[in-house]
Amino acid sequence: MQQGSGFLSNRQRKLAWLGFLLAALQAPVSARFTEDSSWLFSLVVALMVATVIIADDGARRRPADARSSD
Repeated sequence: MQQGSGFLSNRQRKLAWLGFLLAALQAPVSARFTEDSSWLFSLVVALMVATVIIADDGARRRPADARSSD
């Protein structure tokens, strides 16, 4: 049984992981050095990118012959 391909290419997937790590690391640093709550934006962006990575994982683990409605 073949694995399905995700909607991200390998390069896009690597860039998504890099973006996730940078946003996730920037949030606590920003929280430490700023007095407002703008660090929450970095946290939300990191969570959104993580959601895309998880959705791509699900698409990759689905068998290639499975329909999208299943």
